[in-house]
Amino acid sequence: MSTVVKTQKRDKKENAKLRNSGFIPAIVYGFELESQSIAVNEKDFVKTLREVGRNGVMKLDVDGKSVNVVLSDYQTNILKGQMIHADFLAINMKEELEVNVTVNLTGDSVGVSEGGMLQQPNREITITVKPSDIPDSIDIDVSGMAIGDTLTVADVRDKVGYPISNDDDYTLVTVSAPRVELETEETETESETEETTEE
Repeated sequence: MSTVVKTQKRDKKENAKLRNSGFIPAIVYGFELESQSIAVNEKDFVKTLREVGRNGVMKLDVDGKSVNVVLSDYQTNILKGQMIHADFLAINMKEELEVNVTVNLTGDSVGVSEGGMLQQPNREITITVKPSDIPDSIDIDVSGMAIGDTLTVADVRDKVGYPISNDDDYTLVTVSAPRVELETEETETESETEETTEE
């Protein structure tokens, strides 16, 4: 596991000052811990995040106590490309928890090779897993998908290896027909309608 990320208590009125001095305002709550407003060193936190991943377990030093946590939520400044607030969930390493995991598509879709458009409306699924077994991502093979096919949670539930909390109809991937063909069909339909009207 990564090194312990040190924290300090913070006053909510000092958020701007903290960010300017290299700290990220945050909150930590959860297992055997009362909700606390804290600040974490940005460099140490970002380094640890790169080591363990978005869903990985990290340790925070809260009032001298080492606490196992996962990053529950965060906010970023898109223009500056920096994290401006983080929520940490203290966890019991022996109990399972629900986490959102990125869906990583593998393989080359048959439909795409035929000119279809692959779309991924939902890029994460929610799984139940022990903290020590949280995967960085879930790989899903789309090589067998043809034009018009849709892949839902129901199609992958037995292949993932973790209990999935999302509903069966939760759409993960679709392969739609090429836009050019659709536009051509619409144009032809409009032309036929105009000809019928003129007659």
